[in-house]
Amino acid sequence: MKDYKLIFAVLTVAMVWGTTFLAIRVAVETIPAWFVAGIRQFLASMIMLAVLLLRKEFQWIGWKNLGYQIIFSSLMLVVANGMTTVAEETVSSSLASLISACSPILVFLGSVAIGLQKFSFRALSGVLLCFSGILFIFWDGIKDLANPDYRMGMIFLFCAIAGWASGTIFTKKLNIQSGNITLNLFYQFLFAGGVQILLAFLFSPNYHFGSWSVKSISAMIYLAVFGSVAAFFAFHYALTKISPVQVSILAYINTIIAIFLGWLIMDEQVTFKFIIAAVLIICGVFIINYKPEMFKRQRVE
Repeated sequence: MKDYKLIFAVLTVAMVWGTTFLAIRVAVETIPAWFVAGIRQFLASMIMLAVLLLRKEFQWIGWKNLGYQIIFSSLMLVVANGMTTVAEETVSSSLASLISACSPILVFLGSVAIGLQKFSFRALSGVLLCFSGILFIFWDGIKDLANPDYRMGMIFLFCAIAGWASGTIFTKKLNIQSGNITLNLFYQFLFAGGVQILLAFLFSPNYHFGSWSVKSISAMIYLAVFGSVAAFFAFHYALTKISPVQVSILAYINTIIAIFLGWLIMDEQVTFKFIIAAVLIICGVFIINYKPEMFKRQRVE
């Protein structure tokens, strides 16, 4: 780890993606959720376009590839990111981050169902641990489910992780080549931004731009610049230096940071049962994704 650029990239991914749940929570305080998601993606697409133009890499990707990007964008950005943002109007950022950490369960179960991954008792034990963590969450907040807004928030969160898992499995199944990732992301962000802004006008009839606070607008811009763009470049730089399974460890750090910041800044309640749930889910996801090369030293060139 003498590569300081790599250290900076890893820290950027861990910190920025760990703060996105908090930033979403701040943004939706005064801005309707679909506007937050849509403007975030649209601004990110414009930044990607600027990068592509500076590099002289902007080009048409063809109808077939565009179709792949639209499907991927619909699942990962419109559904997963969009519904997570909507959920955080009524659900704490800590809980949103913890539920989102369960997406590898659905990826594993879906991959086994369609033959992309073999069943193993180790992975099954991980799934059972995750489900135990989810039970602790509902045990701790079962009374909150009587609140229809909270209940809908939880439904949106589970739809979000289902979208993320479906997008992941879709990519695995078709074995899509990455190509120019920046170019692909431009089309993904642009499509998602357009769809989500349309949804915002459809489902936010009482929006008032004048009521949007500076704090919420700043959080939305932070999500676009850092959450969608800077962390992406740092993530892919890290992938050039260390293995994907090593980078995947960051997902566990993100969840811990999100829970800590929600408690510290938003004064969100973190009970003992919630901590137990977090430990069970993080351990379960780790067991599902565990590979021996996670902790092997990689030669940095």
